[in-house]
Amino acid sequence: MTAPFRWRTAIIQAITPVTPRVKSFRFAPRPSPFERPHRAGQHVDVRLTAPDGYQAQRSYSIASAPGDPVGIELMIEGLEDGEVSGFFDAVAEIGDAIELRGPLGAFTWEPEEGGPVLLIGGGSGVVPLLAMVRERALHAPEVPMLLIYSARSGAEAIARAELAARSRDETGFDLTLLLTREGATAGRRIDRVMIDTAIECLGMPRHVFVCGGNSFVGTVADLLVEAGVRPGAIRTERFGG
Repeated sequence: MTAPFRWRTAIIQAITPVTPRVKSFRFAPRPSPFERPHRAGQHVDVRLTAPDGYQAQRSYSIASAPGDPVGIELMIEGLEDGEVSGFFDAVAEIGDAIELRGPLGAFTWEPEEGGPVLLIGGGSGVVPLLAMVRERALHAPEVPMLLIYSARSGAEAIARAELAARSRDETGFDLTLLLTREGATAGRRIDRVMIDTAIECLGMPRHVFVCGGNSFVGTVADLLVEAGVRPGAIRTERFGG
């Protein structure tokens, strides 16, 4: 197995609530838990080992931009009966040593790839897209980027305040926030009209990244193709069953 895939220890240096069900976990930047820099959109494997030797492992997207001096950030949603997420939700503390392996995955965007870039996320699927938004702000602010984010409610929208501020303050970045269980958009899902409106605003995207649950990703990918987006421009990441 190559070096980037070895298990390494990282120390939790900060824990911050993000939504009622999601917490941010920052890991100390030194020593790095990675043997190579990560790319925006990648994930890590997390492994927990019980005193009796039992191990549980899950994958979590990296929310921080590559090279963030504050350290690696994971945003982990506490799931009912979740072995690993339950530990992070109720047990993990600052100073805990956690085993990580990565960075992993080809669901990535780098500044030199240019744009326009269309990002579409559902629920916690916004996390790897958030890393791309942050990477753009740091290293490619000239690249046009638009994020369509579907969440159940404003309280459950990950990084809502940050994304709204970036949409307001950063030229070339736009946010469409769809709340499916409250307000004027209750009951609505991402549809062809929303896709067409995004393309009209952004221009035909050179790169599209879609992340969320299986059915969400499949539906959105079909809508994008119907709207004339080149299939080879669409990259997807699926969470859950």
